[in-house]
Amino acid sequence: MPKVPTHLRERALGMLQGGMRTTDVARAITCNVCTVRRLRQRYRGTGQTADRPRSGRPRVTKPAQDRYIRTSHLRDRYRMATTTARVTPGTHNPSISAQTVRHRLREAGLRDCRPVVRQVLTRHHWQQRRLWAQTHRRWT
Repeated sequence: MPKVPTHLRERALGMLQGGMRTTDVARAITCNVCTVRRLRQRYRGTGQTADRPRSGRPRVTKPAQDRYIRTSHLRDRYRMATTTARVTPGTHNPSISAQTVRHRLREAGLRDCRPVVRQVLTRHHWQQRRLWAQTHRRWT
């Protein structure tokens, strides 16, 4: 039941204990009837409505490192993810990837900077390029 927020779970449980039918409770909190049944069953068995811990791939960074990544990019908006990855140590191995930094930034609602390296063109450059293009217009 991860999609039903905690406050709605508590509300649904209160409705069930108040004597409402399962279908009416499901309609009131806009979820499936099976979800309400499972919620009631879990509460009867464990006495709580919280999600069970799930297994999954362990995170490479700790919450403190995630905060460091976020604040360093807020301080320097033009910082690249590769630079941050080089300075941030990982939990399990000594380094983290730039993609991990990009993921953490996306979770925080930020983006990394990918600077474009190119030559700055002056008015003289434009004129020279246009002249070259006009003289070589019929080139094959």
